[in-house]
Amino acid sequence: MFFANEAFDVAEVPASTIYYTSIVDGRVNSPLKVGEAPVTVHSLVEQKYRNIIHQAYDYSCGSAALTTLLNGYLGRKFTEKQVMDGLLKFGEYDKIVQRRGFSLLDMKRLVTALGHPSGGYKGTLDDLKKLDHPAIVPIHYANFKHFVVVKKFFDGRFFVADPALGNISFPESRFAEIWENNVMFIVFPNGFKPQPTLDLTEDDLRYVSDETINELTFVSLYLNDRQMVENADKAGTLMRVLNNDKESSNYNKPVDIPLRTYYRRK
Repeated sequence: MFFANEAFDVAEVPASTIYYTSIVDGRVNSPLKVGEAPVTVHSLVEQKYRNIIHQAYDYSCGSAALTTLLNGYLGRKFTEKQVMDGLLKFGEYDKIVQRRGFSLLDMKRLVTALGHPSGGYKGTLDDLKKLDHPAIVPIHYANFKHFVVVKKFFDGRFFVADPALGNISFPESRFAEIWENNVMFIVFPNGFKPQPTLDLTEDDLRYVSDETINELTFVSLYLNDRQMVENADKAGTLMRVLNNDKESSNYNKPVDIPLRTYYRRK
């Protein structure tokens, strides 16, 4: 019979934590293993919406974009619902209901109530490229109007925090086409320390270039059917049988055939 003589609390770890073990001496088949430091992995969805408030409704891109900006740049801790309630309270309620969406004016009224100076400005692509802080901009993309947060311009691309699509980027020429009215909405810290949450990361820079997409789109793939059959035959298990094809030159002689599954019509 055994008795426990000590108890202790085990610290909680994220569900996405992976533990690795390795052999003490890889030169021999040693039964002794040592544990490696745990690694926390993130799903593709988590990475896609990293530091972005994913809009809860089709019409709530404005509130989600503003929440993303307030939290990611100014370090606030709002939920989208709190910001949405604030926009309904301080914004033009009747117009919000009528258009089923929020405007930049609604955003300005809310952030003013929160104590942050802000402003809507009209500028050029060069003005937007020179910004050293994020800005909310309206775009017309995929046949609908939308609000996104422009994080930074780098290496010919605008990197965007999109409440609907996550962390994405646009080439400068493409962004110029979808940017609506060249308007940008900027919120100033006013005593709050700017946070690096919306700064670019290595994951942001791992994108498929438009040149690669275009090249793969127009590449003509030639599939050699005979080669594919031969490769499949080689990959199958061989069985030696007598050739029963009377028209064959090696009729009634042993041949090797691959054990592959063929489907015949009834």
